[in-house]
Amino acid sequence: MVAGHLSEKKGYYYAVLNYKDYTGKRKSKWVSTGLPVKGNKRRAEKILADIKRDFVPEEPKRIEANMLFSDYMESWLNIIKGSVAVPTYSSYSEIVNKNIIPYFRERKITLQGLTAKDIQAFYLHELQRVSASTVIHYHANIHKALKYAVKIDLIEVNPADKVERPKRKQYVGSFYDANEINALFEAAKGTKLELPILFGAFYGLRRSEAVGLKWDAIDFENKTISIQHTVVSTKVDGVVTDIARDRTKTKSSCRTLPLIPACEQMLKKMQKEQALNRKVCGKDYCTDYLDYIYVNPMGRRIRPNFLSQHFPEFLTAHDMKRIRFHDLRHSCASLLYANGVSLKEIQEWLGHSDISTTSNIYTHLDFSSKVSSANAIVSIFPENTKV
Repeated sequence: MVAGHLSEKKGYYYAVLNYKDYTGKRKSKWVSTGLPVKGNKRRAEKILADIKRDFVPEEPKRIEANMLFSDYMESWLNIIKGSVAVPTYSSYSEIVNKNIIPYFRERKITLQGLTAKDIQAFYLHELQRVSASTVIHYHANIHKALKYAVKIDLIEVNPADKVERPKRKQYVGSFYDANEINALFEAAKGTKLELPILFGAFYGLRRSEAVGLKWDAIDFENKTISIQHTVVSTKVDGVVTDIARDRTKTKSSCRTLPLIPACEQMLKKMQKEQALNRKVCGKDYCTDYLDYIYVNPMGRRIRPNFLSQHFPEFLTAHDMKRIRFHDLRHSCASLLYANGVSLKEIQEWLGHSDISTTSNIYTHLDFSSKVSSANAIVSIFPENTKV
């Protein structure tokens, strides 16, 4: 059903239509009546009624087996739009529209004519300019889209099943040891980066989790902190937008941890500062983010991209080893492992859904533990063989 009303713009009447498209998304459309506002309200109302009567919302392209694969990928994006989270859809859309569609549209390959050889050629073409990890993301989108095509009987088999994915190079990040972490804590005191650095290194919080911390997640009485809300940046219709969600990366990422004295002290200090800033700024203070901990002096929530931009600048300014903000999480795990904390406990502390993730990423980090293992193994040999 199409709803509508008249609106004035630059001295003319416009019919504003409100409706839901085929994905269920609410949209609006402005249509000029061509009538000046003065003395034309009744005529404009009649035109509005005619426009509402004749308006037909856009329909999705008909999906057919003989359509171009590039057109099918566009249709698939529209189909999944209402069933996945906004950041997920944004990621799919970016990959499909910027990389997959242009390549296959140029070659005019149809959905039914698409072969494993065609897909493999695309991967080899892309590997000349992007990493294996990026191509693996392309593969995930193509495979998922073709799986749907099989499901609705457009094609009999999924050609992406026969393709060899490139092998992802194992990531070996840079990590801070205990001395470097302590130096980082000291340098960050009193700066805008103090909270995310402390929570990133001690609790292993992801960027989205640090920015998404809310006051109701802190239980000062029972000394706990709950990780249950995130804020991520993503592109929506070409515009970078922050998406706040009462959910974490995985179900296991939602966790409750003990509130250590250093963090409690900092949080209470921030609570007082925010109350003072609100009082001083008065009406100019932004009240949209009162629930959030990580805000600027004017009350606006700190954006996730702030950390990506300013953390490396901070390290350079203090002549510290360059690492990514996410490497604080890895450093946290490495230090826990080096101090005898089990993989299972590290998994729960960091909120990994699968212990294999913890094992694969972190067990190779602490060389001192390998030295201890080597000494244990050679303990049956003479003393001078020890590492």
